[in-house]
Amino acid sequence: MPAAYEQYLVPVVFRPFAEDLTARATALRPRRILELAAGTGVLTAGLLAAQPSAEVTATDLNEAMVTFGSARAPGAVWRQADAQQLPFPAGGFDLVVCQFGVMFFPDRVKAFTEVRRVLAPAGRFLFNTWGPLGTHAFEAALQAGLERAFPLDPPRFFQTVPHGYADPGIVAADLAAAGLAVEDEQELTLQGRAASTADLATGYLTGTPVRAAVEEYSDGPAARATVIEEMTARLGPGPVTAPMTAYVFRAAAR
Repeated sequence: MPAAYEQYLVPVVFRPFAEDLTARATALRPRRILELAAGTGVLTAGLLAAQPSAEVTATDLNEAMVTFGSARAPGAVWRQADAQQLPFPAGGFDLVVCQFGVMFFPDRVKAFTEVRRVLAPAGRFLFNTWGPLGTHAFEAALQAGLERAFPLDPPRFFQTVPHGYADPGIVAADLAAAGLAVEDEQELTLQGRAASTADLATGYLTGTPVRAAVEEYSDGPAARATVIEEMTARLGPGPVTAPMTAYVFRAAAR
């Protein structure tokens, strides 16, 4: 999964937002950065390049992602870690960053409380979340393909997890419950550019958790073909450019 995620999804879906978060992080001039849910390291690499004097610690719950990311961005200190129980002392970081990871935390208030604990007194928490599924053209097309391929019980992962934390009011309330206050919140729409819709579909079907549903299906190849056909009908064969909307938050201890 990490290799497919990195090859097909990172350049199209994640790099544009990583560049945005890198610029926002650089403006804060942190010396000690902790990244949560770092994945394969697209944001990590950007932070290292933009702030070569900063100490960057990158973490992910998934050991395979940590292994892949540590090879991709070796300038950071990589550790497997649960965001809900961080293995770091209090006040150790000027900045905590997280790109499209908070949606995966089972207990977000607990994770945000840990963020507050490891932040230095003047530290900041910078992160983003996806907007509603309909505001992400690639993933809306993917979901339509999944619903066509699995008419009785389509995978709902993208609706319930990546796009399941798309209410800024709920995010702000969770932060407040953890002792953090939103300093800035912005809706941001960027363009994703894919050379091939088929490659993009392959990335989603092999580099994300929907892979398991497709592989367990009795006719997986036919399901994959149906998803690719539906995405191509909606997006074109490629090259394709489509909008993706996210919310970007900057928070600090109250």
